[in-house]
Amino acid sequence: MDNTRQAGGKNQGRMDERRGEEKDVPVTLEQEDALTFIRLEGAIDVGCAAELKELLIEQLKSGGAVYVGLESATGLDITAVQLLWAAAREAQRVGVEFALKGQMPEAVRCALADAGIAEFPVPASTG
Repeated sequence: MDNTRQAGGKNQGRMDERRGEEKDVPVTLEQEDALTFIRLEGAIDVGCAAELKELLIEQLKSGGAVYVGLESATGLDITAVQLLWAAAREAQRVGVEFALKGQMPEAVRCALADAGIAEFPVPASTG
């Protein structure tokens, strides 16, 4: 079963109940059985942090493997880096597979380095 949805973002927009405004979150969620693939696109920053956090928590609670694709990300601010780091640590704690997948853009590698992270806490594949 393949279920793809835009998580809040570019194609569907998600209403923010607190303010009644539409938010543009550059996150795509693809689910197949017990596997979740979260694709981050564009600049991932504090403006989409709450949505990303909610999505990561929801997917980690599902108990299936969670993969994050950063190929289309143009940058990560420290908030996004912290969210991904925390998600990886929580996945380890609860025994859920969590990994970065695909090629990591130079801007993302630099954001991680600027945050003092030489290596992400889980292996990132190149394929």
